[in-house]
Amino acid sequence: MQQERTYTRERADRYIRERKAEVRPDYRLHYHLMAEVGWMNDPNGFVQFNGEYHLFYQHYPYDSVWGPMHWGHAVSRDLFKWTYLPVALAPDTEFDRDGCFSGSAIEQDGKLLLMYTGHVMTGPDKDRDYKQSQGIAISEDGVTFTKLEDNPVIGYDEIPEGISRKDFRDPKVFTHEGRYYVVLGSNDAKGNGLVLLYRSDDLRNWTYVNVLAASDGRFGDNWECPDLFPLGDKHVFMLSPQRMPAQGEQYRNLHSTMAVVGRFDAEQGVFHSERNAQVDHGFDFYAPQSTLDDKGRRIVIGWMDMWEADMPTQKLGHNWAGAMSLPREAVLDGDRVLYRPLPELEAYRGELEELRQTPLAGETELDMKGDCYELEAEFEAGEAALFGLKLRAGAADETILAYDAASGMVILNRDRAGMGPGGERRAAVGLAEGRLKLRVFVDKSSVEVFIGDGEQVMTARIYPQPESLGIRVFAEGTGCVLKSIRKWDIRLGE
Repeated sequence: MQQERTYTRERADRYIRERKAEVRPDYRLHYHLMAEVGWMNDPNGFVQFNGEYHLFYQHYPYDSVWGPMHWGHAVSRDLFKWTYLPVALAPDTEFDRDGCFSGSAIEQDGKLLLMYTGHVMTGPDKDRDYKQSQGIAISEDGVTFTKLEDNPVIGYDEIPEGISRKDFRDPKVFTHEGRYYVVLGSNDAKGNGLVLLYRSDDLRNWTYVNVLAASDGRFGDNWECPDLFPLGDKHVFMLSPQRMPAQGEQYRNLHSTMAVVGRFDAEQGVFHSERNAQVDHGFDFYAPQSTLDDKGRRIVIGWMDMWEADMPTQKLGHNWAGAMSLPREAVLDGDRVLYRPLPELEAYRGELEELRQTPLAGETELDMKGDCYELEAEFEAGEAALFGLKLRAGAADETILAYDAASGMVILNRDRAGMGPGGERRAAVGLAEGRLKLRVFVDKSSVEVFIGDGEQVMTARIYPQPESLGIRVFAEGTGCVLKSIRKWDIRLGE
């Protein structure tokens, strides 16, 4: 007798409608995408279709913790003001009965196709007993999706020998020289992450090509959420290595994000690496996915949280957890990737507040406040040993963004940032003619820092008291000057 399906899209949509009013607003972000209620993680199906940006996401509406995965769905014309659409996928068929895991989207013949991982539990241990395969759902209008009756399109028996029989997920589909390709995250079952490449002429029938790339022991035991795309005259292979050992001040989170610049050999199915770098040097950025828009921009969005980290909105009973990062344009600069905020956000700037040519000695509280704003600051270092900003500052709270001259590092410290997890992250930054430029985005419970021209980015979730609204500047040593600081409140409106 076939088991009755517990989860459906209709049930999820009804629950969201009935329960979204119970979400507490205290730490809800203003200009970042969140789920209306419940849990959110990885961005999925990021695509531009019929003039709108579509972003799907891993979603469990029924609780603020991870559960059987659905696909939430929102659309936007500018990537900042979002409209929620009905849930796109629910775990309601045999091959995905325990979760519709991460995947991607592509347009074919005027229709929008989602390719995603069907997750099936094979025993009582959710961390060990499972199998995964890849399926497709199709939509005529970009709103209502129908799963193929003959899913999966890449099944369990199409996993090559020597590859994990369990971890086989997160398909990112793309076209190259007139054919369809998909990259899939996996491992060799011996502690080394890798990515598999498959090829198709119709998106339904797939042929295994090769192991695209694999860890040599330094880059984590499982690779998730791979992405492969052209950028300038190179290709970029983006991935999320799990349990990757730290490399100095880099890759210090439980799971990391990496971008590898190099050359894609489609015929052999191999990626030739030239340079790799951490995508985000902060605490909370994972599983990024990219899309190419009609302006020719390669835009990247990540999950702005981290696995196994404390999420205060869960403990406080706020009925939600998880958010997406700011969308960021990826730009190739030689053999490195820069990440820059999108100019569309500037349309939502409020009145400019500005201060110029301010010598710094000790700590000064600025006549600027807020919890939802954009900040541009330029410092002239002089002989200062340490200088920077303190954000969401109050009697007991402060998130510190500092430059340490001795180490040549920008430091992001959230030990006193509120009730969330603490810690410190560092990013190596060379001063340009003795100056440091920062572009900072604060949004209720998040801070995103773009350094210089986008050479480094640092992202963190913070949970200060609501009255902690101050902005402070400081310097230890002599000669440091705040050349300029400009602030705009961000106001999306209704």
